[in-house]
Amino acid sequence: MKTTIDIPDELLRLAKARASLRGVSLRQFVTDTLRARLEREEKRARATDPPWMKGFGGLADLAAETARIRGMIEEEFESIEAEPEA
Repeated sequence: MKTTIDIPDELLRLAKARASLRGVSLRQFVTDTLRARLEREEKRARATDPPWMKGFGGLADLAAETARIRGMIEEEFESIEAEPEA
């Protein structure tokens, strides 16, 4: 499909130069570049967690500390003597 867009002169010159260096037409260069940009944005949108997920895993850096404390608690419970039965 043909369309008309307004591109700043300097940006157009850079695009033409890059297309030439790659040995492709300006049309192909713009198409490839636009496609790559849209794919990156699509991947980023899929990778971004929804707002309600932000809290999940927020305390993951405390896992080692939690394991250490759990170990201390287990040690204490092992050393507690059973109450005599009445």
